[in-house]
Amino acid sequence: MGIVAGLVCSASYTSIVVCDADTGELLRQGHAEHPEGEPAPESWLLSLGEAADGGVLEDVTAIGVAAQANAVVVLDAEGQVVRPALSGEEQSAGAAVQLTDALGGREAWAGAVGLVPQPGHPVVQLRRLARAEPEAARRVAAVLQPQDWLVWQLLGRPGRFTTDRGGASGTGYWSAATGQWRPDLVELALGHPAALPQVLGPAEAAGRTPEGLLISAGTAEIMAAALGLGIGPGDAVISLGASGSVCAVHEAALTDDGGTVTALADATGLHLPVVRTLNATRVLRGTADLLGCDLAHLSELALRSTPGAHGLVLLPYLAGERTPDLPHTAGTLAGLRRESMKPEHLARAAFEGMLCGLADAADVLRGRGVRMERFFLLGAAAELPALQALAPGLLGAPVVVPAPADYTALGAARQAAWALGAAEDRLGPDAPPAGGEWGRGAAQGQTFTPAEEDFAVGQAVRQQFIALREERHPEAFA
Repeated sequence: MGIVAGLVCSASYTSIVVCDADTGELLRQGHAEHPEGEPAPESWLLSLGEAADGGVLEDVTAIGVAAQANAVVVLDAEGQVVRPALSGEEQSAGAAVQLTDALGGREAWAGAVGLVPQPGHPVVQLRRLARAEPEAARRVAAVLQPQDWLVWQLLGRPGRFTTDRGGASGTGYWSAATGQWRPDLVELALGHPAALPQVLGPAEAAGRTPEGLLISAGTAEIMAAALGLGIGPGDAVISLGASGSVCAVHEAALTDDGGTVTALADATGLHLPVVRTLNATRVLRGTADLLGCDLAHLSELALRSTPGAHGLVLLPYLAGERTPDLPHTAGTLAGLRRESMKPEHLARAAFEGMLCGLADAADVLRGRGVRMERFFLLGAAAELPALQALAPGLLGAPVVVPAPADYTALGAARQAAWALGAAEDRLGPDAPPAGGEWGRGAAQGQTFTPAEEDFAVGQAVRQQFIALREERHPEAFA
């Protein structure tokens, strides 16, 4: 029994939801933007106070914390923040290459921790700090992620640091396969050893605040969103930003010598392997710009065309591509004929090409034995009618567009309810609370199920796409 809260510290804002611990009913919410500029962790506490203003956290008995991934908080021996939080991918590409080579290449990293260093990973941020700010790097005594630091602050800065396996799995120095830290990789990146947090189990509490509020283990945004949606084995999530990602719940950690699959853990004790692409809605926006329209009109145009876009096929590699590994390539538009040179056919080719690229990413996981029986589409583009109409056939499975909600914060609240129930011996450690509103992302959204003919048409379009990809880039998935 009780009231629980989930708070999210994203890159730009803090949000809070307050829910009934038993039913998951949403009771109230709060929101505050972060100050502009380099992220000072202390400012997150100010935003938290602003978001909680007006009694948002009144009568709350447990709090869960989720925060931005790919950021690092470094502390000195006295527990003081050494510098603003390390984040930002643009400045870190060189550090990622150096670090990959330092351990012996992509296969060595994939075998060690289930991922290959990319510019956003915390291990790469530490490498960049050591190279760009050696004096600051020498002062670092402990390395945390944002949710770990916030949990530590809420608990009154106790003598231990804690984290969860979901957040730890994205650092580049924790292995989802072994469940162990790799402190040698922190030393490789930073230049000297540093303290790391204790990894808690999914239902464990990090402790209680001086006022007696229970604080759960916390986790990173992607794991909290998965918990809030209520996805399980057989479910996959496609995130549609400028770039894209496909992740799915799986029973075991996946290792991938080439580094295409990132072996993340989830917040429930299972795993959340991810495959990323560099091209998702940037393809739609680029096409809309070319045609002089917005995304809503682009969607209308695409639905005026026919499957296969009257012969037009777009390989959507506008920013190079990560899956398949074609970093220096460009997009390809094929099948141009006089009769196909119409805005609606180009619009259709953009949607089909983007979705086929994401289907390629999904097939990487399917090829490793990951079940994908339905797809959740996240992101503003998921509301476009053309995407909803085309995705089921091209992905070969039902597609769920969840109702708008702060699923990341709801996942953090669900984790808090789980830890509270476990502490009171009402819930076990094997499954989060269910029933009521908990984990009802699918039930509260729209589901689009392909008819048999939709599936056949979608697969024909995919074969057209694959044929062009293999012709232009025969090495892509060799």
